[in-house]
Amino acid sequence: MKIGFIQGRLSPIIDGKIQAFPWDFWEDEFALACKIKLNIMEWTLDQGKLNFNPLMNCEGQNKIKTLCNNYNIKIPSLTGDCFMQFPFFKFSGKQKSSLLSDLKNIIKSCFKLDISLIVFPLVDNSSIKNSNQKSILISELIKLEGFLEQHNVKIIFESDLNPNNLRKFINNFPSKNFGINYDIGNSASLGFDYRDELNSYGDRILNVHVKDRLLNGETVPLGLGNANIPGVIKALQKINYNGNYILQTARSKNENHVGILSKYRDQLKEAFLN
Repeated sequence: MKIGFIQGRLSPIIDGKIQAFPWDFWEDEFALACKIKLNIMEWTLDQGKLNFNPLMNCEGQNKIKTLCNNYNIKIPSLTGDCFMQFPFFKFSGKQKSSLLSDLKNIIKSCFKLDISLIVFPLVDNSSIKNSNQKSILISELIKLEGFLEQHNVKIIFESDLNPNNLRKFINNFPSKNFGINYDIGNSASLGFDYRDELNSYGDRILNVHVKDRLLNGETVPLGLGNANIPGVIKALQKINYNGNYILQTARSKNENHVGILSKYRDQLKEAFLN
């Protein structure tokens, strides 16, 4: 059981957002994670103040390496909320070029920190809305295949497409440098059957986000939504998935972020045993 958490889940909520880079608390999360025996962290990256994020500069990278060593934390993946906030395939001209340049710099930074997976959301603001957007997305990312290979980084898509359409989409990227991030809660909210999903594209799943959501609704505490987490885990094990399970769970309403994440970790462990 390789269980980790999304960076920020051990910090106070920022501006009412369920997820954001914890600027004032990011260093503290390493010690807190170590204390509750979570040694896998998925980094978060917002477009706002992108280049000031410690991931994106030498001083910050050195600090991250020190904290990882001191607290026995690994950062194998990054969730790119920046790509959802400003999806390059919905822009043109200088804006598009600038966003693609940001992507290449993010890949370089991940390489320096041995982060091998970049979660690329195709949901909400970055959901694909037409064939032109899809064409731009595919063509620009395929151009980066050699660059990804050179830096030992893979792009993994988190999508709102149904199982059949997501299989068709990922088939545009036959390279091992691309894959899928499977989000248990999002799929439950969309009303997808996890068995259909895993039968369709299970072989391309490289990372799993764990949360619970109501059908057509919001994120809720584990066990209170429509996600069949034990069923999904059994199905993933059956197809020999051996990647990480990253807690991207509901936030504590009373600021007990360490306590609630510990609870979710234990619930996930129990789901492996059911």
